[in-house]
Amino acid sequence: MPQSKSRPPSNSPWENGWVPDTSRVPGTRRLWLAGALAIATVVTCVTAVALTDQRTEAKSPVKDARPAADTSGPGLISYASNSPSSAAAPSAPSGRKSGSPSARPSATTSPKPRGSASSPPAHRPKAPASHPTSSAPKPSTTWRSVRSVNYPDRYWHVKGSYVGLDQVTYSSARRDATFELVKGLADASCYSFATPGGSYLRHREFVLRAEHNDGSGLFKQDATFCPRTSAVSGAVMLESVNYPGRFLRHRNFSVRLDPYQYDSGYRSDSAFRLVDGLA
Repeated sequence: MPQSKSRPPSNSPWENGWVPDTSRVPGTRRLWLAGALAIATVVTCVTAVALTDQRTEAKSPVKDARPAADTSGPGLISYASNSPSSAAAPSAPSGRKSGSPSARPSATTSPKPRGSASSPPAHRPKAPASHPTSSAPKPSTTWRSVRSVNYPDRYWHVKGSYVGLDQVTYSSARRDATFELVKGLADASCYSFATPGGSYLRHREFVLRAEHNDGSGLFKQDATFCPRTSAVSGAVMLESVNYPGRFLRHRNFSVRLDPYQYDSGYRSDSAFRLVDGLA
C-alpha cells in the first residue's frame, strides 16, 4: 500500500514544488479596494461640486439685486457699474475734474439733472429772482432846495434866467426854488441842478443862471459843482469843476462864483444846506 506524501507548507510553495490553487482569480481584494477608493473619490468630487453650486446660488441674489436698484426712481442710490458711460455723465455739467469715479458718487449726482425733490432744477430759482426786479418800482427823483446858512429864510430861486437868494412865500416861487439833484454832467461824483422845466443851473461870467443844455463840453463843466466840507456843521460848499478854488456864494442876494477867501463872511455866504424840495 503506497504511503501518502504530506502537503508542503503554503508559505513556501515553489521551493517545495507545491502549485497554488488556481480556482480563484488572483488580486480580487485589490480590485475591490481600488474600486471602493474610486467610488469614494467620485462621491467626494460630486459633494464638493454640489456645495460650490449651493454657495454660488446663495450669492447670486445679492448680485442680481444690485442692478435692480439702478432702475428705481430719482433720488434712490443705484449700484451701477463703473463704466465710462454711466459714471462720467454727471461729472460734465458739474464742472468737476474727470477721474475714476466710484459707484456711489455717480448715484448721488445722477438725480440732480433730473430735477429731484431735494435739488430743484436750475430754472426754478431764476423766476422768483427776476420777478422782484421787474416789478420793483423805479427810484424816485431826488428834489432839493438850497437854503442859505446865514439867511435861513432865503433859498436859491430862479427869477427870469438868474438865480438869486430870495424869500419863498407863494406856490409858484416854491416850484422855481426846487431842483432835481442829479449826477454831475461833467463828473458823476459831483452834482448838477436841473429845474422842473428841463434847464440846468450853470455859471456864465461867474454868475449862476438857468439855461438849457446845449450838449457842449463847456456847458457840462459850467453846470457841474462838487460838494466840499464846510466850516458850518451840516452845510456844504459847492466848488466849480472847471474853476477849482471858486465856490458858489451869495453876494447882494445874487448867487455867484467867487474865489475862496479866508474870512468868516465868505465862509458863511458860501455855506448852503440841501433840504427837501419846497414844491
